[in-house]
Amino acid sequence: MGLLTIGVFSRAARLSPKALRLYDELGLLRPAAVDGESGYRFYDPTQLERARLIAWLRRLGMPLARIRQVCDLEPQAAAEQVADYWAQVMADTAVREQLATFLVDYLSGRGSAVEDAETMIGIRYAARSESGLVRTSNEDTAYAGSRLLAVADGVRGPGGNLASMAAIDALKPLETQAVPAGDLLGALADAVGQADRAIRGIAESAQSGEAVTTLTAMLWSGSQLALVHIGDTRAYLLRDGEIFQITHDHTYVQSLVDEGRLSPEEAASHPRRSLLVRALMGTGGSRPDLSLHTAVAGDRYLLCSDGLSTVVAAESLHGILSGTGDPEQVLDELVRLAYEAGAPDNIACVVADVVTL
Repeated sequence: MGLLTIGVFSRAARLSPKALRLYDELGLLRPAAVDGESGYRFYDPTQLERARLIAWLRRLGMPLARIRQVCDLEPQAAAEQVADYWAQVMADTAVREQLATFLVDYLSGRGSAVEDAETMIGIRYAARSESGLVRTSNEDTAYAGSRLLAVADGVRGPGGNLASMAAIDALKPLETQAVPAGDLLGALADAVGQADRAIRGIAESAQSGEAVTTLTAMLWSGSQLALVHIGDTRAYLLRDGEIFQITHDHTYVQSLVDEGRLSPEEAASHPRRSLLVRALMGTGGSRPDLSLHTAVAGDRYLLCSDGLSTVVAAESLHGILSGTGDPEQVLDELVRLAYEAGAPDNIACVVADVVTL
């Protein structure tokens, strides 16, 4: 079969001639030949498969720059890229759904961005990062302020401590910014994007070419708080005497538990329990969990690295968090328990109490 005119090719590929001309200009789909006098484009029938793939990816809403990358990959690698893209779309959709729910409640009068003076709340907080008993370096970073709480656990290696610090440094400007409750998720997501770009710079200058960290952080506005989470650092909530883990570990072993292939008890002693399937790596492909929560006076929050959660049982965490000590005293007790359990890893913790102002 000979070359096809742009009109015939566009109908076969279900792409408009205008789109084909754009893809030519972008180098995404070059014609097989161009008439030197008329400038008319001709296409080889073998180009139809690539053209149809482009059309399908555009229907997914994938940006042209990413489509170019996908089209140049082997089929299996291309499939993985499409899966990653769609997972990100679904995560973004979930965030927008939460924001839409908040706006519906606010605009319909079921919620308010302004609290009555009697119900204004704030937080009392403390943060600490301690080296484990068998570690020669500490890649854990903890931060607590009046509006921002964060814990990051850098993966061991030259870039780990720099990555964890960079992640939290990227969030710190939010502490002094006036972010309305309706913008909390967006502001936090943007800051995490900046953190990922900073980590990319660290990775590029590292001898190994890698810099990886987990991140769990909360941003407050009145009684509303936005939570961002990626990796195996955790956030817990103590409310009305009950403790809840409000983050989900992004680890290989947790995925086995989710699939029913391991029990939680088996996961606790699994040799690969620290293997991450999601983290900030500076690649632009991170998919953190984002969620919006409402705080209540009397709540107590704990953010911690796995240096605490893997050696201190949930029952012990519950017992200490249920005590009457202030955040500093609670941290003393948590770190003491971690050391009594051998502290094989570094320990980063933040404790915050929600109080009526």
